[in-house]
Amino acid sequence: MTKLPDQTDTVVVGAGQAGIAVSEHLGAAGVPHVVLERGRIAESWRSRRWDSLVANGPAWHDRFPNKTFASCDPDAFPGKESVADYLADYADQVSAPVHCGVDVHRVTRNDAERGFRVETSQGVINATRIVAATGPFQRPVVPPLVPDAAGLTQLHSADYRNPEQLPPGAVVVVGAGASGSQIAEELLASGRRVFLCIGPHQRPPRAYRGRDYCWWLGVLGKWEVVTPDPKTAHVTIAVSGANGGRTVDFRRFANDGMTLLGRAVGFEDGKLHLADDLAYNIAEGDAYLLATLDEADRYAERNGLDLPPDPEARQLGADPECVRNPIRTLDIAGENVSAIVWATGYALDFSWLEVDTFNDDGKPDHRRGIAREPGIYFLGLPWLSRRGSSFLWGVWHDARFIADQIVIQRNYEAYEHPSQIAS
Repeated sequence: MTKLPDQTDTVVVGAGQAGIAVSEHLGAAGVPHVVLERGRIAESWRSRRWDSLVANGPAWHDRFPNKTFASCDPDAFPGKESVADYLADYADQVSAPVHCGVDVHRVTRNDAERGFRVETSQGVINATRIVAATGPFQRPVVPPLVPDAAGLTQLHSADYRNPEQLPPGAVVVVGAGASGSQIAEELLASGRRVFLCIGPHQRPPRAYRGRDYCWWLGVLGKWEVVTPDPKTAHVTIAVSGANGGRTVDFRRFANDGMTLLGRAVGFEDGKLHLADDLAYNIAEGDAYLLATLDEADRYAERNGLDLPPDPEARQLGADPECVRNPIRTLDIAGENVSAIVWATGYALDFSWLEVDTFNDDGKPDHRRGIAREPGIYFLGLPWLSRRGSSFLWGVWHDARFIADQIVIQRNYEAYEHPSQIAS
């Protein structure tokens, strides 16, 4: 293992897509830096995802500008190992100074001098700047709803790997975004009886009129939508690249044997209590789908695009019985439920970053990744600057902006007024 330097200009924490991207730009600008990673490059892709996970965007789109997926068809959805290998190869391509197996314990501002003290498992580094590139998937969130005494196997989607991991019996999946819907479908295909709790969500088409949803977001300017108000509620996106890429269709899930439920809101006496919101959530998801198709049609007509019609995309089908007469109380033992998979998202964890740049709720206070605390930068977070910020291709462009800001600051710091230069 290469020894860590005692001092450098910039320490990048995390060697996922954000850390590798900013390292490329810092290296091209001649900024001395190191990238510290507690595991391997792209470790989260390898060890914190389920076995069958694929990217939610096609290979032609979800990539860095300077490298394609060599072993993947451009319209296919690369698997998690392919994405991790891609990032590791890219790190070699740009000669990113990555140090793996280094855990960052603590970052504090130096007293009476510029920069920060970075305490790691391999020693201390003094750095002028810190880029927090640890991404949005830091601490799995499991609502304290079902007690351990219920006798169920409970795990977060971050710890789910495959159906064989779970004990025999039915499974409740809580959360119907990208992760929850894909896991629920995989469990159903394995022969499990599956209950899926569906909350508010947006349900876009996987593809429409021969073009992937990522393409439509691009031409419609949706990727460039700027960061919403911090108080805007996070909206779950039900989209999937699994099975070659299909629009998430909860009615199809039900017709295949899955039981759809409303939001899980309580647990008592061995029974899971559900909100009376299933039909509304399904209808709102449908409305988003149809509005997206309408906008795409208007764009195609306005620009004279000869794209094939796709009437099947608008066929919603009849509501299944579980939507018409929703279950409000699920008897866990009576339905032979043995496990719950919580696809309920993540919380940020910057406990290692002991600087004054966080709001009362613990979220970073920043503008386009530039923190309130001078010398601190964030990268890879959702909506860092725009809708695409946490995606593989989007983080590359945010990284270029952050690297530019670091270069600007270095130029200011290097300035010497003529009166200060000895004759």
